[in-house]
Amino acid sequence: MPCAYWARVPHESQYVIWINPTPEESKMSYPHFDDLLAAIAPLPDIPVAVVDAAEEHVLRGACEAKKQSIIEPILIGDPDKIRHLLQQMEADSGTCPNFQIVAADNPDDAAAKGVEMVLSGAAKALMKGHLHSDAFLHPILAKLRTEKRLSHIFVTDISSYHKLLLITDAAINITPDLPTKAAILQNAIDLAHILDVAHPKAAILSAVEVVNPAIVSTMDAACLSKMAERGQITDALVDGPLAFDNAISKESAQIKGIRSEVAGDADILLVPDLVSGNILAKDLEYLAGATMAGIVMGAKVPVILTSRADPARARLVSAALAALIHYHKTGAHSE
Repeated sequence: MPCAYWARVPHESQYVIWINPTPEESKMSYPHFDDLLAAIAPLPDIPVAVVDAAEEHVLRGACEAKKQSIIEPILIGDPDKIRHLLQQMEADSGTCPNFQIVAADNPDDAAAKGVEMVLSGAAKALMKGHLHSDAFLHPILAKLRTEKRLSHIFVTDISSYHKLLLITDAAINITPDLPTKAAILQNAIDLAHILDVAHPKAAILSAVEVVNPAIVSTMDAACLSKMAERGQITDALVDGPLAFDNAISKESAQIKGIRSEVAGDADILLVPDLVSGNILAKDLEYLAGATMAGIVMGAKVPVILTSRADPARARLVSAALAALIHYHKTGAHSE
């Protein structure tokens, strides 16, 4: 039966997440999320509105995040379906926490009620449930905007890379122009700082690592690099254009004669558009075994945005990330 628990690494003050581990998964670990989890562990749970919650994967993620004292879920959706699923989960795994349930007639109504709970102060973050992203984001864009651009970031833990890797934007901004890319990049830099990356290195991706006027993304990359040099993008080392191979592999960069402090050591990958970013992220998740936490920056509160097909582990880590962002914004360790 699916379950989540912390496992302490022998002789080390580190924890590893396991969610319903198979024999193969039991041999794996996700060490780059350890600092995030350790930072969240002592903090109070934050109330999170789970929008359109009547689906098993959604409820398992919320349930495990509650069990691990990360969030206090408020489940919005069809009460009968939610209660039925919770009863099934309790029968399967033994225990399941009691949750506040808010009735909603349909996904659009659930999204609107989630936003209203944020505006009233009843919820400190939002979590996407089993509804489409556009329905989830519509009231957020209408009522929870700030002076910043909304953008999505995958925080990726993958065994083949030596640190956390932030990938943006793979979910919200479809074909961003240069100013939009600058805003997306700054959001990712800000998140990297919240994750205690003092001097994040950002690789601006394209198909090639040379400027080619026929490939717009290489021109944008060169402009973004110069913007960072001139202080229009702050608190990060930015380089591009870089192809994916030399952005994450020093050997590849050396073979191609690329001299860059970012190449092979990137913290952030800024993709050319949503399609390429979404394909990249899902390739890493489904073919390379990456764990992907999905978060939206730029709104009044953290917004947990994962795929409807994402496992409970992804939702659990995303909830931990939202809690960390919340406490960073408030500057407090308690409510």
